[in-house]
Amino acid sequence: MPRTRLTALLSALLLPAVLLSTGARGADGKSAGDEATYRFAVLGHGLAEAGDKRLKQALADNDDGDVAFLVVTGIKAAGEPCSDKLYQQRRDLIDAARRPVVVVPAGSDWTECRNSAGRTNAIERLNRMRELYYGDPSTLGARKLSVTRLSMSPRFRSYAENAHWSVGKVLYATVNLPADNNHYLTAAGRNSEYEDRLVANRFWLNRLFTIARRDKLEALVLFSEGDLKALAPPTGLRALLRSALPENDGFAEMRRQVQVLAQKFRGKVLLVDSSRPGKGGRPVIEWQGNVGHLAAGRQAVDVEVDPVSKTLFNVERKESPQPAKGAEKLHPKADAK
Repeated sequence: MPRTRLTALLSALLLPAVLLSTGARGADGKSAGDEATYRFAVLGHGLAEAGDKRLKQALADNDDGDVAFLVVTGIKAAGEPCSDKLYQQRRDLIDAARRPVVVVPAGSDWTECRNSAGRTNAIERLNRMRELYYGDPSTLGARKLSVTRLSMSPRFRSYAENAHWSVGKVLYATVNLPADNNHYLTAAGRNSEYEDRLVANRFWLNRLFTIARRDKLEALVLFSEGDLKALAPPTGLRALLRSALPENDGFAEMRRQVQVLAQKFRGKVLLVDSSRPGKGGRPVIEWQGNVGHLAAGRQAVDVEVDPVSKTLFNVERKESPQPAKGAEKLHPKADAK
């Protein structure tokens, strides 16, 4: 093979590794990857709901050479079984991707699971997911990316799904916030899971913002399934169109914490979730001050990160197969098998 072609090939293969490395920095404190433009892809919740074939295709379509990592929200539909077999099957499928893949748990993965007696099996199923998907200090995918998990803190050993990693001067992190009101249950005495996870998430957010401020990072990006609705309430017609917050708002405390911490951070805070995109159904980043919100919905979304750009983040929706007919209605209780 001619030397020029060999050099080009090696450069293409090594680019993501350079971006993700934490190598030596120059006198200005910046590494080579700090100024390089890269992309990450978000597969919104719904791409896994249509089954293995569609998820496999979505992973392949977004596994390009200049994608630093992929984020997959949810591994199954609410109507699919909460079985070890399905959990393992989806894990193997995701792990076959060439690029690093981070999995964000969705409510349909665990909150509605039932055992053979019809009783809730949610916590046991979440713990099983933690064992299968978050047992290592790295992502899934053929090319691993080292991550720091909340479970490394002795007080929060159970919360391995919360992880953070960095590319250049941007800190990325996952937070377990399921879309169905953060799994807040109105029945008395049934909110122990929500309350314990709330304590863990509060600690996690404080740590993330502390790192971002300490290292003088340009941005913090938080991935979750649920929408915190952290932007200031809209007015006028937009207020009428916006869905009302539930009386018992399971996101209220997390929302207040993000708003307070964002005010003390000089960089950008981008919240990425699987809520439905607004006007026109096209994913866009809506900014208020230094806080931005990107609703990926049920789509595949590419985000370009350009450190020299004033906006830093630029969104491109990628075309993906449409959900199978009736997929959006898959919300019955799922049985563990």
